[in-house]
Amino acid sequence: MADAAGAFVRVIELTKRYASAAAEVTALDRITREFAPGISVALMGSSGCGKTSLLNLLGGVDRATSGSIIVDQLDLGRLDERALESYRLRKVGYVFQFLNLIPSLTATENLELPMLVAGLSKDERRARAQQLLEFVGLRDKAAKRPEQLSGGEQQRVAISLALVNDPPLVLADEPTGNLDSANAAVVTDLLASLAKRGKTVIVATHDANVAQAFSCVYLMRDGQFI
Repeated sequence: MADAAGAFVRVIELTKRYASAAAEVTALDRITREFAPGISVALMGSSGCGKTSLLNLLGGVDRATSGSIIVDQLDLGRLDERALESYRLRKVGYVFQFLNLIPSLTATENLELPMLVAGLSKDERRARAQQLLEFVGLRDKAAKRPEQLSGGEQQRVAISLALVNDPPLVLADEPTGNLDSANAAVVTDLLASLAKRGKTVIVATHDANVAQAFSCVYLMRDGQFI
């Protein structure tokens, strides 16, 4: 599997507020942090502490209220929607708690779809999909649809999906939340191993056993690092 250099991420005075019917909610409150290439980070804290909001901003899924996010040479706040879409496609791999696999497609076909969007040839797509499924130990499940896979196997396909375009930054939001302890350990080890390959890996988790696998653990509360 190709190993792109990890992303250097800088978060500067980052603030995110959401308007609600009752009042404005501050999800992130002027946080500043750097994440070096090849680091593996676990974000911990209770629900509502800002973990998911931070991941969504780093992933270009949402925009900050104020402050800056610099990923390598890109200032995400200055990107228009088209440039932000390209950033999400080429620079970020996102692993969700709730899987985003297409039920009617096989594991291989799920992996090939974003590569088709990125312009890879049929042979390139097939070879890359096989490499990634082998990396997560599922090459023999290539022709299986999600319903034919266990929960742990589906999440491993989802990790492969996050890696199809060899992104330098990998984000994961509670990736083991729906798994038993054995499958959670497999998924955790896979994510932690990506940092050893040079990628920058940032994971939000409630599970202390998951957090222990990563080189840095940051506790969040009320939208700040503590």
